[in-house]
Amino acid sequence: MTEALLQTCAICKSFGALEASKDVSLDLFPGEIHALIGPNGAGKSTLIAQISGALRPDSGQVIFDGQDVTPLTTTQRARAGLGRTFQISALAMEFTVLQNVVLGALGQRGKVYRFFGNVMRDKALLERAEDALEQVGLAEFRNFVTAELSHGQRRQLEVAVALTLQPKAFLMDEPMAGLGAEGSHRLTGFLDGLRHRAPILLVEHDMDAVFALADRISVLVYGEIIATGTADEIKSDPRVREAYLGEEDAA
Repeated sequence: MTEALLQTCAICKSFGALEASKDVSLDLFPGEIHALIGPNGAGKSTLIAQISGALRPDSGQVIFDGQDVTPLTTTQRARAGLGRTFQISALAMEFTVLQNVVLGALGQRGKVYRFFGNVMRDKALLERAEDALEQVGLAEFRNFVTAELSHGQRRQLEVAVALTLQPKAFLMDEPMAGLGAEGSHRLTGFLDGLRHRAPILLVEHDMDAVFALADRISVLVYGEIIATGTADEIKSDPRVREAYLGEEDAA
């Protein structure tokens, strides 16, 4: 049986009296998209922060590629192959598309750039960056200033930056945020193909995208996973409809 590439094992995190994560256990297998959904304030961002290394759980473990990465920093986890894209873009808008991706490749080396012009003449870094842009379909935009890209293209660029780290898995925090229907449709198609390169743990509010993409869905409510299953199982689960999908069903 195929082993999970990423696991959280009984993760707990509290902020004073608020229990943001209550014994949260979930997993991500090769080749799949596992969506994490739930109402605002359910603890999704807190959980993703613990998986990525931005927050340390009070108890429990994060296992990645067979290794307990709970003590590792965000940077160390990224170098181990855990790629992340953010709800709020972390791109340098004044840089070109290619420059942004080169910075990502530089981060994979674990170096801080001092003379950016010299970095842009590094053949190995440029090749890695160009390859990542080709993979996400942005090669023709390499010399565009990032601020000139559409919102959807910036999401693709974030994935290209993550690809330079040669990720074994992706954490994606609301990649559809701010996209219109057409942009969401295009990005859904892109992510559908990306799963075969590296599985995706996807936090998303766009339920059309979630139901179209996810092999499995976990529902987080008040810090607890109340259900995990296929799209059809989640849609028909009375606990999920009451806690989260009720408004959508009534619409």
